Amino acid sequence: MKRLEGKVALVTGGARGIGRAICEAYVSEGAKVAVADRLAHEAEEAAAALGDNAMAVTMDVTDLDQIAAGVAAVEGNWGGIDILVNNAGIFNMASIDKVTMEDYRRQYDVNVGGTIFAVQAVVPGMKKRGGGAIINFSSQAGRRGEPNVMIYCSTKAAVISVTQSLALELAKDNIRVNAIAPGVVDTPMWDVVDRQFAEYEHKEIGQKKREVGEAVPLGRMGVPEDIARPCVFLASDDARYITAQTLNVDGGNWMS
Repeated sequence: MKRLEGKVALVTGGARGIGRAICEAYVSEGAKVAVADRLAHEAEEAAAALGDNAMAVTMDVTDLDQIAAGVAAVEGNWGGIDILVNNAGIFNMASIDKVTMEDYRRQYDVNVGGTIFAVQAVVPGMKKRGGGAIINFSSQAGRRGEPNVMIYCSTKAAVISVTQSLALELAKDNIRVNAIAPGVVDTPMWDVVDRQFAEYEHKEIGQKKREVGEAVPLGRMGVPEDIARPCVFLASDDARYITAQTLNVDGGNWMS
């Protein structure tokens, strides 16, 4: 029997990168998967590639109406949601003299608020189904500060705290809440990160990406599949006695 047989999952930011790899892994393990993304066309393309056990949901996690409509669509189509993966996130660099209120609010609205309010939307249905699994996405940047990345680092630290608090609140309802803290993962988002580091650290395009990969103890950047497999584990009954934890999946970059 596949590890997620009969389960229904909602994955935010599911159209590309780590999110898409999670959707692919979940379908391969027997789950039905809602690919939720603000990029409607990409969500539809990803869902189509996954076949009959996938559906596309247009969802901007900063829009409470879109969250509610997306959750309702999945529940209406498949009867409920057993697994929520809060993968949607954004990154931006800014030195303290360049931090703006707009950027501050946007990163917190997506990375922290999007996590909280997606959980809020799925929990009533999970309680009715007798439990569930929620997996939030932090980062190695949530484990330590980094220069010129203050806002992003603090949002990812907040996700760890939110995960712990929600896990304790929802344990009585048999809803497990854990997080994953990826290290450097080769996705389209890291190309954006690389260009920003090039500006702030006066490097050539591609240099920072190469440097961080070489600095990983295992000798390379991660790939989305490296994150997807632990995400399957945390959603499965193999992890039924694990909650309130943040799992580092970073090739050895951070030890805890």
